[in-house]
Amino acid sequence: EHGALQYWECVGDDVKPGKVTSFPQSVQLKDGEVVVFAWILYDSREHRDSVNAKVMEDPRMKDMMDPKSMPFDGMRMFWGGFKSVLELSSGPVAAR
Repeated sequence: EHGALQYWECVGDDVKPGKVTSFPQSVQLKDGEVVVFAWILYDSREHRDSVNAKVMEDPRMKDMMDPKSMPFDGMRMFWGGFKSVLELSSGPVAAR
């Protein structure tokens, strides 16, 4: 709706605690919780910034961004931008 090329939201189904680090350790997972991982495909960093600005201006986001209304502890959430170093596919991929 705001211009991202693709969006995935995934629930961990094989994210066991590790000896040194793991998804559960990184978010201080508590009993009864699950790890949710999402990623978004953009055309470029500039495209990402443009899409994110539109998302943050969307009035529907106001209530979702209120920490009291979030269904999770936002203090244990983290995000970042990544540059692709290798891309392989056995089928069609999003046009970029």
